[in-house]
Amino acid sequence: MSTREAETGVGAAAKQVAEHASALARLELELAGLELKKKVAALGVGAGLLIAAAVCGVFMLGFGLAALAAGIATAVATWAALLIVTGALGLLAGLLGLFGLGRLRKGTPPLPEQAIAEAKKTTEALRSSNGHG
Repeated sequence: MSTREAETGVGAAAKQVAEHASALARLELELAGLELKKKVAALGVGAGLLIAAAVCGVFMLGFGLAALAAGIATAVATWAALLIVTGALGLLAGLLGLFGLGRLRKGTPPLPEQAIAEAKKTTEALRSSNGHG
């Protein structure tokens, strides 16, 4: 076999390897696209089910509060029972609001204070080591 034939054979083999690699890359991209579509569909179904569960939970809470008011209405007038439940809900909403505001105040401003302090210490250490070196 001559040198020219060997070079042609190597060139053809290299071209074939490049074509196979390109086809493989396209197939991998197609597979990734299909996987992403499948995952997005699963996420959509999951989110829809969670929203439906939340709606059912809100209705359940409403019916539970109505049952509470109906139970209290066996001892007092219906309007008073509804007023008691409304007052309890108002009190609960107020307390939750106060606790929520307290947590928001603790979280603001949203800066990573420990990370910033560590970065400053690292910067100071690097500056001092460069100054002595």
